[in-house]
Amino acid sequence: MQNNSNIFENDKPALEKLANFRDKDILSASQFSREELDTILGMAAFYEKYLNDRNPLPDMQGRIMASLFFEPSTRTRLSFESAMHRLSGSVITVAESAKSQTSSTVKGETLYDAIRVVDGYADVIVIRSPVIGAANEAAGAAVNPVINAGDGAGEHPTQALLDLYTILKEKGTIDGLTITLLGDLKYGRTVHSLIKLLSLYDCNVVLVSPDELKMPGEIVTDVTKGGVKITEKEDLNEVVSGTDVLYVTRIQQERFDDKAEYERVKSKYIINGDTIESGKDGMSVMHPLPRVNEIETDVDKYQGAAYFRQAINGVPVRMALLALVTGRAL
Repeated sequence: MQNNSNIFENDKPALEKLANFRDKDILSASQFSREELDTILGMAAFYEKYLNDRNPLPDMQGRIMASLFFEPSTRTRLSFESAMHRLSGSVITVAESAKSQTSSTVKGETLYDAIRVVDGYADVIVIRSPVIGAANEAAGAAVNPVINAGDGAGEHPTQALLDLYTILKEKGTIDGLTITLLGDLKYGRTVHSLIKLLSLYDCNVVLVSPDELKMPGEIVTDVTKGGVKITEKEDLNEVVSGTDVLYVTRIQQERFDDKAEYERVKSKYIINGDTIESGKDGMSVMHPLPRVNEIETDVDKYQGAAYFRQAINGVPVRMALLALVTGRAL
């Protein structure tokens, strides 16, 4: 089993590896190689050292990030903006519902035209949209790099990168682990991206969900081509004792057209003290947040409850991405 602890050395990754990211868009977890993941996570570890030391970094000084959030967000938006400020950069923001009457797209402007304009205001664009493929459309309009911060039920590649970073910090490795993805695997864009990254490692992935919320078949087919071992179950009790990382997702009411379907499945899986007791010794519990009722608050006291640490890890990971795609990590 390969150990990934070298990723957390304090030195920057090699300059030639950093240069490969310059001017690249970050749109899908499918775009990365294992070596590229090591570079991103190594850069995140480098930045985290400076965050812990509270030293300001000038890497993005004089650069502007456009933060375009057409769907509600707390952690993703604020961690991107925090990341830019930690690097001494500036932020311009649109944070509103796509249905807002102040949105230029509601006034009739196409996303393509809006991005062409914003591209002239900023050096990097971060976009979240309720529409699958919106980030790809934005990338087609922009000259500067575009980062996908979530597109409907599609993908959330930067969340998957911070998830990977968290697993490495919590476990020291990914190879050899059994990682269970639980809950809404049909609409959950975080797990759509994460499973694509996990396919680059020698690990076992267990998918636990109600039948109506299973991981899309095309994603399962795609990742198994890479050799990742996939097991699908409906009962968590069958697999929790062998799970190293339990990745819990919220049943997302906003993704359901049929509210009756949501009511049937919303409380299917509740993680509590009994779950921890039944789990593998040292099991890590992760969640992209926000949680509703799927993890009871008494679990927060458990040493392996990693979800708040996971959220904080978004800052160094997004610092790394911003600096890499703008060429400022050099």
